[in-house]
Amino acid sequence: MATGDLMAGARAGDGAAFRALTAPYRAELHVHCYRMLGSLQDAEDALQDTMLAAWQGIGAFQERSSLRTWLYRIATNRCLNARRAAGRRRAKEWDVPNVEPPEPSRLGEVVWLQPCPDALLEQAPPGPEARYELSESVSLAFVTALQLLPPRQVAVLVLRDVLGFRATETAEMLDTTVDSVNSALARARAALERHRPIGRSPAPGSAEEEAIVARFAHAWESADVDALVRLLTDDVFISMPPIPFEYVGREVATRFCAGIFGAGRRFDLVSTRANGQPAFGAYLRGPDGSSHGTGLYVLTLAGERISAMARFESTVLPWFGLPRTLPSR
Repeated sequence: MATGDLMAGARAGDGAAFRALTAPYRAELHVHCYRMLGSLQDAEDALQDTMLAAWQGIGAFQERSSLRTWLYRIATNRCLNARRAAGRRRAKEWDVPNVEPPEPSRLGEVVWLQPCPDALLEQAPPGPEARYELSESVSLAFVTALQLLPPRQVAVLVLRDVLGFRATETAEMLDTTVDSVNSALARARAALERHRPIGRSPAPGSAEEEAIVARFAHAWESADVDALVRLLTDDVFISMPPIPFEYVGREVATRFCAGIFGAGRRFDLVSTRANGQPAFGAYLRGPDGSSHGTGLYVLTLAGERISAMARFESTVLPWFGLPRTLPSR
């Protein structure tokens, strides 16, 4: 059915026509909400709110902008409302049995951070005028840095530098002026630059990336702390949202990993990808030979080393098509 016919049907209250009309934009809107909120669950809620508002408002849509732009306006403002809400996910206490963690280097602020499967990201390429490549604009470091910016600056930076909307379009979406947009963008860029990772990451799927990832998997599965430490940069960063503990530096990272393995915990890893980065479903080996999902590790690479590792809860495994349990070997 032609777009004009779908629009007419949607305005007449045809739900199927509305779903067909908006279906091409759902994945990219989902990723947009994820960038702004840092949580895939919060992004899904914002996406549903967006679609409900669009369904309720489609009759008044006058097509002064494209449907895509109109949907982004709704989604952005729903995300701004969510950013201002007080009900974000709270920090959790350390929950690894029989392991006493080292004193953390610091406590992280973005405890609601969640990973995003590459399968979703691949459906949402950046705009032609985007300042950032897709791999950078969805990386954990980038999404985390966005969470530390004021909400309006996040909206402006994502709309302008990630999606490539013009300043006039962005101003209209946010009910503000072009001067205000340009000012917020300058401040956001300056703040984000301070959080930008140092060092070149290997190309996704390259032989260089695969070699580092294979060495990590072997070291982790064999509980070889020395081999693992040789893979880490001097300033390696370990985080584990929603637990706020963060560890910075190879020395404390070594103690952290040694504590995990020293407690007798042994793992099987299943490869996947999150946020454009190599990742693993982690499965704790049980006495019966089966392995039970305990979390998801996402690696950040710099050159031939690992510069960061984020550990997420096992509840995210189904998002990546990973099972809760691996069969006995």
